[in-house]
Amino acid sequence: MQVSKKGVVALVAATALASAVSACSTGAPSGDGGAKDTVEGQQVGVVGTQDQIEDIDRFCGDDEITVALADGFGGNSWRKITRAVFEAEAARCDNITKVLYTDAQGDTQKAIADINSLVAQGVDVIVTFVDGGEALLPTIKKATAAGVKVVPFVGSPGGEPGKDYVDFVSEDITTYGENLARWTIEKMGGKGNLVMLGGLPGNSYSQGVYDGVVKAAQESPGVTLLNTDGPVSTDWEPGKTQQVVAGLLTKYDAIDGIVADYGGGSVGGIRAFLAAGQPLPVWSANDSNEFACLWYEHAEKNPTFQVATESSRNWVVKVALHKGLAAHNGIRNDEPSTYNLDIIEDSTDAAKAPKCEESLPPDAILSSGLTVEELQALFD
Repeated sequence: MQVSKKGVVALVAATALASAVSACSTGAPSGDGGAKDTVEGQQVGVVGTQDQIEDIDRFCGDDEITVALADGFGGNSWRKITRAVFEAEAARCDNITKVLYTDAQGDTQKAIADINSLVAQGVDVIVTFVDGGEALLPTIKKATAAGVKVVPFVGSPGGEPGKDYVDFVSEDITTYGENLARWTIEKMGGKGNLVMLGGLPGNSYSQGVYDGVVKAAQESPGVTLLNTDGPVSTDWEPGKTQQVVAGLLTKYDAIDGIVADYGGGSVGGIRAFLAAGQPLPVWSANDSNEFACLWYEHAEKNPTFQVATESSRNWVVKVALHKGLAAHNGIRNDEPSTYNLDIIEDSTDAAKAPKCEESLPPDAILSSGLTVEELQALFD
């Protein structure tokens, strides 16, 4: 689907009409953090923080450029917000004359066909969320060989950044899981039963988060991680999460803490506890407006219900675009490709109180990089 710059606003608003139904992310764990120069003089593997992101003006260049966001799945709010961030960022370069978008709808073969089609259309830069993992690598390598600058973000195709594609942009997901698990275990008093909720079965992103949770749990002998064979699959969908957590509550006598890799899906798990009449546990995830609002609604009657979040980091798509433009224009880009995230909301810390914006819909993500006004327009 082609989007002119003039049509960006209308299309951003249109994306909000679909409901959230599936995955938020399927990224792979970050590498060893060692930066290196590629043959094009770009650095890959740089580890850093959000405040090191630069202005896109540095990378726009002068020639007319066509860019595309090739999404492996576009059907939930995280993906729609990320698309809006991408299109808003692209609109800041006057020489980006076309912004294209494809949605593979969770179908790996369609994702392959989408990228091939974009290459055939003469796209200069492709930013892509690779839900299909390594199955997409041959297609991405083919696009790179054709001269297209491809930058995967959050969902990794494997392969070698700097050779098979420009770079891979994501957060350090194992550290994400480890940090949230340590916070959760601390608020549990260092004892009790812990669960880690993931997304689609077998996805590498949830596995990376789970690895971090396992590491933190192993350091706490008083804590039992109930799901010992990997993350609990929820499809990153609130309704499915509610069903899954209801089953866990039937299976186990007590659940004292939960680490989740999707705050938007966690709201379904909270509803499962409420429906079962069980006290809400300590809960950590990435940020979501409804997740925060539910804490304000239920914390008083559930003193064990404390929450913490890290950023849902939709903004990494901006960096992916920057890196693609820089590679296309021969401009060096030293922005981090792997981001260390900090806890941004903590119900036990007044300075980091959860942010509930009642003027926004439940699915809004306040750390996305969009303003409240832009989010309101997106979900209008």
